[in-house]
Amino acid sequence: MTGAGGGIGAAVAGALHRNGASVVLVDLKLSDVDAVADRLGPDRVLLVHADVTKREQLDAAIAATIDTFGRLDIVFANAGISSGPAALTIRSAEDGVFERVIGVNLLGVWNTVRAALPHILGSGGYVLVTSSTYAYLNGLVNAPYAASKAAVEQIGRALRTELSGTGASAGVLYPGWVATPIADIAFGGDAIATSLVSRAFPGFLRRPITPEKLSRAVVRGVGRRAPRIQVPGRWIPVSWLRGMVNPVSDFILEHDSEVTRLTAELDRRAR
Repeated sequence: MTGAGGGIGAAVAGALHRNGASVVLVDLKLSDVDAVADRLGPDRVLLVHADVTKREQLDAAIAATIDTFGRLDIVFANAGISSGPAALTIRSAEDGVFERVIGVNLLGVWNTVRAALPHILGSGGYVLVTSSTYAYLNGLVNAPYAASKAAVEQIGRALRTELSGTGASAGVLYPGWVATPIADIAFGGDAIATSLVSRAFPGFLRRPITPEKLSRAVVRGVGRRAPRIQVPGRWIPVSWLRGMVNPVSDFILEHDSEVTRLTAELDRRAR
């Protein structure tokens, strides 16, 4: 799994390992996965350094997996980054921010899937890609991240259909708010982003869950080769009804004077 050095990746690695899986911890910083490996112990654990934006490094990670464990049954394309420590609009974003986020969150998933697919097809395995509730929510002041996650959803959905009849399968993970560093910006890390999240989401949708709670849902979903893993479950109706909810929520946000004021404040702050 990629992005295994912390947050969702580390929690899922631990949960799968406790359920008997051999795990390959892939991350840009080996120091991060070292800490995860120390918690898991030496058995059934392989550490690999890889930059997911570089296909040849993912190929090497897959080769190391096969050399060590002999086969590949599950791939979790999870590596992801945010747009940065402060909220930004499309107008105020610095050049390169969008490209950096797309490079990791989207190209990284593409590279991981492409490198792993020959072995997943051979084992009749399962690919899980990490999208987000932002795949179907308005990406206000979070457009690079939201765009990347919407695209990742499409990769996962297309892949599952393309794999039908092969014995292999794929699914999409849609985390809501999870208590990881990526979410800090919306919960006190940036005052304007925090105010906008409070304005845009009802309270019951703003409660972050722990990575450990999410990891338990992932283990269940992987076990049944689920097409979709939406956690927490309170987001499921929003996902189901996105065709109706999105136009309404877009209209409300567009005509909310406080959202307009806060967005303008972001642009002024950037200048």
